[in-house]
Amino acid sequence: QVQLVESGGGLVQAGGSLRLSCAASGRTFSSYTMGWFRQAPGKEREFVAAINWSGGSTYYADFVKGRFTISRDNAKSTVYLQMNSLKPEDTAVYYCATPRTSYSSAFLRRPTDYDYWGQGTQVTVSS
Repeated sequence: QVQLVESGGGLVQAGGSLRLSCAASGRTFSSYTMGWFRQAPGKEREFVAAINWSGGSTYYADFVKGRFTISRDNAKSTVYLQMNSLKPEDTAVYYCATPRTSYSSAFLRRPTDYDYWGQGTQVTVSS
């Protein structure tokens, strides 16, 4: 059974930084695309970033380009989201996710493209 466990969320002031981690288990991590999504209260879950199985291709939502960086360490079965220059509107629960199909493109931005989800980690940015 695939399990995803996020960590690293917290409270930070605007302009600050956080690094989220998502540890995966239950299958060969290095064969699968990983994505990050977020959901703010009263809003739909939205795509943040994705990285393909090798780490050679990444894909970002326009609103995080230049501020967030997705990366992965296949030896540690972990994907990261480095978040810099945080804004109050970045406040949300952040989820990592992965599809059932191996060797997928990084260009997966719909929640329905993903089959397995973590429990989420809260990020709160104060103004």
